[in-house]
Amino acid sequence: MKASSVHGPAVLMGLALALAPGCAGSSGADSHGNSQSGAPSSSIPVVASTNVYGDIVQQIGGGKVKVVSIISDPAQDPHSYEASTQNRLELSKAKVVVENGGGYDDFVGRMLHSAKNSSPAVINAVQVSGKAPQAGGKVNEHVWYDFPAMGKLADRIAAALATAAPADADVFRHNAEAFKDKLTALESKERQVKAAHAGTAVAVTEPVPLYMTEAMGLRNKTPADFSEAVEEGEDVSAQSLQRTLALFTGKQAKALIYNEQTSGPPTEKVKAAAEDNGIPVVPVTETLPQSEDYIGWMTANVGAIKSALDR
Repeated sequence: MKASSVHGPAVLMGLALALAPGCAGSSGADSHGNSQSGAPSSSIPVVASTNVYGDIVQQIGGGKVKVVSIISDPAQDPHSYEASTQNRLELSKAKVVVENGGGYDDFVGRMLHSAKNSSPAVINAVQVSGKAPQAGGKVNEHVWYDFPAMGKLADRIAAALATAAPADADVFRHNAEAFKDKLTALESKERQVKAAHAGTAVAVTEPVPLYMTEAMGLRNKTPADFSEAVEEGEDVSAQSLQRTLALFTGKQAKALIYNEQTSGPPTEKVKAAAEDNGIPVVPVTETLPQSEDYIGWMTANVGAIKSALDR
């Protein structure tokens, strides 16, 4: 996700809040930006680039970790985020750092490079996933929409926490297995959608949900130059926009999966075209919604796509 129409005064306010004491990304905040002042002083300090990874760490570490998620506000764009002094302070204390990688949250690497007297275990989700760029392209960095990748990540997080607190290694491994069991249930739900709708054409505004739609056996009909331009915050050509709109006026796509965190004139036109032609619009996001955990969030995403295809 690159800069979008929501990035204006709202982003400046969001960043100001992110830097304020007691808010997301501040000292003592959990994966959802809530205070963890009651966490034991012996808790393992962990920094995650986004609240998606912060929540996964929390599920594996439980009460034995103190997690700070740098980005938990949908208005904050990981591609262009500039780290604060508070972020650097938290990173300097971290024993474990979880980043997405793949060019998504480069600010973490910049902070680690400039950090002094800090050598945390760094877990790169894209590297852990084993995903590679497609021929002539780049890797789809939105690996948190890929459940097998998150299973691998859970194991890596458990191992890093076990190294930091060997006495609790069994707890971390048990929690990781429990988390992976829930991922397995989600994969089963994806296979159910695939059994009913394999080969069905859908459209997306960005590549964000493509690992999920691929697991469901769905075909992405979106012109590549449209979704790439939206993702990179570049101008969408008139020809690309028209080809995308034709997917809905010509009823060539069964659903539109719409990234709510990237909104601008081209995506709004595409959304309106889908709605005007009776094609379901399924909203998705890149960061974890408030008061939700990863499993609940992804369960809702799978269910929303299924409901749209079942119509």
